[in-house]
Amino acid sequence: MKPILEITRLTFGYDPKHPLYRDFSLTLSRGEIKAIVGPSGSGKSTLFELILGNLTPQNGTIRSERASMVFQDPYTSFHPSYTLMQQISDVADTEGMQPYLEEMGIDTALLEKRPHELSGGQLQRASILRALLMKPRLLLLDEPTSALDNVIQLDVMKLLLRRLDTVGMLLITHEIDLAKWCADEIIEIGKA
Repeated sequence: MKPILEITRLTFGYDPKHPLYRDFSLTLSRGEIKAIVGPSGSGKSTLFELILGNLTPQNGTIRSERASMVFQDPYTSFHPSYTLMQQISDVADTEGMQPYLEEMGIDTALLEKRPHELSGGQLQRASILRALLMKPRLLLLDEPTSALDNVIQLDVMKLLLRRLDTVGMLLITHEIDLAKWCADEIIEIGKA
């Protein structure tokens, strides 16, 4: 099976004398979830910026199929002035959304609200809905459960894992237990 993400001999650093990545390689296929763990400042979020094409590697190549992202803080990933439906329909086709809503336990009426009118768990589910409706092959998850309580964390992760038949996932997390529970491989970066 052809990988949906292929990183080959990536070198990148904001300070060329101290690269965050040197000859870093990674492949990810549909149905796989790999976890990226490491201390703050080790380059986890930078890796996502490189994959999305927002930063340019100094060396190496990144080949990625269509990607969408679920951010750590759902309140900052939505504009406060617009309804969720307005923001979702700006970036994704909402036709055929009903099965997703049912699976995620999202009432359609919630999507007509503004972000501050929802709980963190509801808003993170809406963030996942938006990411999935973009029809990605690669789902980038930047600590998608860190702002949620433990019960909702588990629900959100189970919801994401049910999508592994259609996507591959790259998960940034500080929670090693979460990584051990869900990931096929754990990749530690930034270790001295």
